[in-house]
Amino acid sequence: MKPIILLITFISCFSLKAQTIHYFDSFDHQRIAYEDTGRGNPVLLLHGFINTGANWRRTQLYKDLIAKGYRVIVPDMRGNGKSDKPHEEKFYQNNAETKDMMALIKSLQIKDYTVVGYSRGAIIAAKLLSLDKQVKKVVLGGIGQHFTNPDWDRRKMFEEAFLGKAYLYPDAQGAVKYAKSIGADTLVLGYLQRYQPSTSPKALANFKGKAMVINGDADLDNGDPKVLQGFFKNAKLSIVKGDHNGTYRTVEFSNEILKFLEE
Repeated sequence: MKPIILLITFISCFSLKAQTIHYFDSFDHQRIAYEDTGRGNPVLLLHGFINTGANWRRTQLYKDLIAKGYRVIVPDMRGNGKSDKPHEEKFYQNNAETKDMMALIKSLQIKDYTVVGYSRGAIIAAKLLSLDKQVKKVVLGGIGQHFTNPDWDRRKMFEEAFLGKAYLYPDAQGAVKYAKSIGADTLVLGYLQRYQPSTSPKALANFKGKAMVINGDADLDNGDPKVLQGFFKNAKLSIVKGDHNGTYRTVEFSNEILKFLEE
């Protein structure tokens, strides 16, 4: 009898931790995967490059948001994870990822919401706040001001590296190798870089909600977060301990964002 009870207990615990994957058809009929947990104020979490929504679920922030009663929405953005990964360039043009997020929020019948993006997810979040008036708070993590330049050399480097020219860019070879090791679609990742949106300082200055820029103290890969903060009329800057790949997993990162959300 004891083994049966233990098995039932294990299954019950696993069920509590398991998350249901939902899907919706976006504006151009591409299928986007997402999780939707909780019933409080909605927070949309946007993952970074060569990541999926699963990366957020392993963070302290995700756990704390759930514990605090927020409604946490975690998509696999187009080209990643369980979402569709079309091989035609047209499916990544004209702010397709941003339009996906707007369509997702509409499908869930959400009015006002907060968006938290990290690294490339912050770049999409920045474009989202410029296009969707329903965004009331935004957190841009792991990012500086360089993405506001449409000709950003780092973006172009990753675009070419993932589209077959990694041999020309030693600094990008590790990322390409890692993507291949986890079975990511390098063609799609190249297109995501090619059509990655830039958001102008003027557009950021026009944001009427509250903004937060948060970076690790050892993370200047994507520019200066203080310069990015200065583009907003109403933005908080927080620098916590950590590098680009690890900061978003830390307790300090979570605590700073929760304080901002509760202001």
